[in-house]
Amino acid sequence: MTAHGNHEGRPTLEDVAAFAGVSRSTASRALNDDPNVSARAREAVRAAAADLGYSPNQAARSLVTRRTGAVAVVLSEPEEVLLGDPYRTAVMRAGYQELAATGIQMVLMFCDGRDDLTRTMRFLEGGHVDGALVFAPHQADPLPRALRLLRLPVVFGGPAGGVARGVHVIDFDNESGARLAVKHLVSRGRRRIATVAGPQDQTAAVHRLSGWRKTLADAGLESAGLAEEADFTLDGGREAMDRLLAREPELDAVFVASDVMAAGVLQSLGAAGRRVPSDVAVVGFDDHPALAAAMNPPLTTVHQDPAAQVRQMVATLTSLLAGETLPPRRQVLPVSLTLRESA
Repeated sequence: MTAHGNHEGRPTLEDVAAFAGVSRSTASRALNDDPNVSARAREAVRAAAADLGYSPNQAARSLVTRRTGAVAVVLSEPEEVLLGDPYRTAVMRAGYQELAATGIQMVLMFCDGRDDLTRTMRFLEGGHVDGALVFAPHQADPLPRALRLLRLPVVFGGPAGGVARGVHVIDFDNESGARLAVKHLVSRGRRRIATVAGPQDQTAAVHRLSGWRKTLADAGLESAGLAEEADFTLDGGREAMDRLLAREPELDAVFVASDVMAAGVLQSLGAAGRRVPSDVAVVGFDDHPALAAAMNPPLTTVHQDPAAQVRQMVATLTSLLAGETLPPRRQVLPVSLTLRESA
C-alpha cells in the first residue's frame, strides 16, 4: 500500500482522520486515550493508524510541527523545598515519562521569587517551548496571573495560585480526601481527633483542613484547639505534634495533611510514649509508595496519584497544541483511602 500523507512520505494525523472518517481533533483525542471519545471512534482511529503505519509518537511530532517539540514543567517553589518533597519528585518523574511517551522533551524550571519570575516569563515568551505544565500551589504567587498574558498554552497541576477563572486546572479532591480520613477515624470510635494541617497559604492545605473541620462538625465532635499548622516537612510535623500533645494530652487520633509530616508525627508520639494505633491513630495524605508503607507502623493514608494528574495535564496540553478549543475548566481527580496499621 502506498504511503499517504505529507512531503516526507509519512502519514499525517489528517490522513488518519480522513481514513477513519472522523475529525482531526477526534483522531488526536483517540490517539491520546481521551475518555470522551467513543469506543467505536477510538477503534476506527487505531485501525486507520495501523493501516497507514502511523505511530502515536508521530502523532505528537505532527502536533509539534513548526514548533520546538519541548514543554516546560514549571515548579513555583524554592528548590530546597522541591527536592526534599517526595510528592513533587513524583510529579517531576511523571512529567518526564508522560512527555517522553509522546515524543516531547521536558524542560524543568524552578521559579522562586521575583527575579526568577522575570527570568521564567522571558524564557517562556522566547519561543523555546510549545507549552507549560505549571505547579504553583501558593495563593499569593504572581506567576499564574503573569502566565495569563502569554499566548502559550498552559495547564496547571492543582490550583493556579489565586487565579480561579480562565485557566486549565487538573486537581485532586483534597477536601473529600480529608473527609475520608476523618470519617474512618470516627468509625473506629475515635473522639478527640486532632490535625496537623499544611501551610494555609496553599489551597490544597486549606481544603484538607476544611474537610477535617466539617467532618468533625457533622459527627458532633469538637475541633477547637485540636489543629496545628506546619510546613509539609518532617520536622514541622514533629514540632506541631509536640504542641498538640502538650495542649491536648487526651487526643486519640490525628489526621496529618501529608505523609512527610506524618513521619514527624510518629516520631513525636513515640518520644511521648504513645502507642500507634492503640493510644493514638494516625492517618496521612499522599500515599507516597516509598514512604507510607515503610513507616513504623505502616501508615493509613489518603491515596492520590501524581502520575494520573500529570497524564491528564499532558492530554489537555496535547489537545491545546493540536489547536482544539477547550473551554478552561477545573478537572478534579478522585482520591481514596489506603488502610494500613497506623489506623
